[in-house]
Amino acid sequence: MQVQACNKLWLHAFPQHGPGRKHERTIALEDWQQAIVDRHPHEFVRGLIHSDGCRTTNCFPDEAAERARRRVAYARYVFSNLSEDIRALFCAACDALDVRWTLSNPRNVSVAHRVSVARLDAIGCAKG
Repeated sequence: MQVQACNKLWLHAFPQHGPGRKHERTIALEDWQQAIVDRHPHEFVRGLIHSDGCRTTNCFPDEAAERARRRVAYARYVFSNLSEDIRALFCAACDALDVRWTLSNPRNVSVAHRVSVARLDAIGCAKG
């Protein structure tokens, strides 16, 4: 099934759309969009993770048990986007949900705190 809609008013619904790469232009929510995000941060974060994120398991050797060759594993979410503005929108929505995040590198935001991962799981952020 394919749905099409053509109208110049779409530019008012999606003012972030424009020429060039999104990470090279300003991405900011209009007041009416921010009001929606403020009322529904769960859905906003879930949508961002479904589009530019993932839930994964981080595994590494347990150095405290060197002979046991035991591995430590924990779930985490990673959100990745080149746009600093979009990463900032994601982080602000996480703050509104009391979800702890860290900037892993200039492109990736990580949510690895056990309670925060559980909170994202509870709102349906895990795909599948």
